[in-house]
Amino acid sequence: MTRYLGLDYGNVRLGVAISDESGRFARPHGVILHSGWGPTARAVARLMQELQAASVVMGLPYTMEGELGEQAQEVLGFTEVLKNLGVAVILQDERLSSFEAQERLRERGKSIAEMKTLVDQEAAAIILQTWLDENRVH
Repeated sequence: MTRYLGLDYGNVRLGVAISDESGRFARPHGVILHSGWGPTARAVARLMQELQAASVVMGLPYTMEGELGEQAQEVLGFTEVLKNLGVAVILQDERLSSFEAQERLRERGKSIAEMKTLVDQEAAAIILQTWLDENRVH
């Protein structure tokens, strides 16, 4: 079976999620502090090896109009750095994933401070779970 690593790209940190070995369920895993494309990409590659993940499912932030804005261009640039390291990258529309993550955390009774530390990895889990659900082999 195949494990996938989900990423919610941010300028300060990347939210990380991991799938189970069956590729059916995603769960938050943590964050990687962003320290430039090269060092951050290498950290992602190391984590993939450590967790035995085959591919990265990267959130691509389209605008609500379906356009690729400035942040999407940043994600695409980072994706190229990952690919140059031999990382297989799958792009997934991530519109509203951070909003949904905040709502889920709020429903679980998390404080604003707790939400701030958990929202990125929760968004990564949403991105990954969405892709897993859309690509599930029955």
